[in-house]
Amino acid sequence: MDNGWLAAALLVVEGAVPELRSQARALRTPMDFGFYYNPQARGADFPAGAIRGGFWDEQPPGCSVVGNHRGRGPDVYYTCHHYDNTVTETRIATYLGIASGQIPREAYFATYRTFPDTCDRSSAERQPAGFHTSYLGVPVYEGAYRYRGIQFVPSWGGDMFEALMPDLFVPEARWGPRSWGRNHPATVAGQIEHGLRDAGYGYWGFSPASDPFGGYRACGVDAMGMGPDGYPSDVEGTRYDAGVGDCRPADPAPTYGDGVVTPHAVVLALPYAPRAAVDNLARLREDFDIYGPGGFYDAVAVRSGTVARRYLALDQSMIMAALANHLRGDAIKRAFVTPQFERALRPLMAMEEFNVPAGQRVS
Repeated sequence: MDNGWLAAALLVVEGAVPELRSQARALRTPMDFGFYYNPQARGADFPAGAIRGGFWDEQPPGCSVVGNHRGRGPDVYYTCHHYDNTVTETRIATYLGIASGQIPREAYFATYRTFPDTCDRSSAERQPAGFHTSYLGVPVYEGAYRYRGIQFVPSWGGDMFEALMPDLFVPEARWGPRSWGRNHPATVAGQIEHGLRDAGYGYWGFSPASDPFGGYRACGVDAMGMGPDGYPSDVEGTRYDAGVGDCRPADPAPTYGDGVVTPHAVVLALPYAPRAAVDNLARLREDFDIYGPGGFYDAVAVRSGTVARRYLALDQSMIMAALANHLRGDAIKRAFVTPQFERALRPLMAMEEFNVPAGQRVS
């Protein structure tokens, strides 16, 4: 994942800073995302695989898998997990691998939109609705969740940066009008619905950020997360459980506590709900001591008014990139996308239709 963002940043430098183009390209071109790609991640008979979480060159404590997916050079110690869901920030690494020819294009369709609609996945957040299809010979279950009238393909934790960070670089909504073009606004709509109406915080924008009470916190809208322990939106860690059909009963409706809102999640929503995002940011600035000499501080617990008076480089970079796109005509995307990248990825995105209806409201 982090190597993917490094490569993405180098591509932006190549496209936007001519005097550094050769140095950036010299750093980027030796990168090989195929080294992470396990063609048997979903079994020997499945026609495409997924990327590993990473590797160590020396055996670490805990779980690791000895191997070398390239079949040349020394073995390494891979992580025991793969990045195998679709709506995650790690898709940027798969995009880059496909664009460079290091990962087969079929891998685009090999990740889970949701887990299948079976009791084998009773640990999932909820029961999906969807249909079975295939692309390039890869079987795909086009599953989706529904939360308070909004249908969407979930991220793992129900957070904003998993869903929308790659969209800072790649024009996903334009290239995939029946997939990302529907899902991105639905994700934003769900976040707004949660913050303003379901949890009743009066503000919205949930994504991993600084904990206002110290450390770091994985925040999101648990109801919109694919994982069984999706990211909660409040300090108390309140969980939402809609059940899984007949496989697992639902819990009673939760009572939410001190919700944690992060400005970077709000700014990521600018392409899909600009008025709502600007209004939300204005109210955050007016109601809390959240704006400092470097811009918005990283997060605020909105019921107690406790502010994480810190700036995280990752979160500030998402804010700056989103503003550059919003104010300068998609400047980051234009610098990032090469003709080779577009030829490789745009047709894949154009093929797919998520189980997400067109024209869902964004408050």
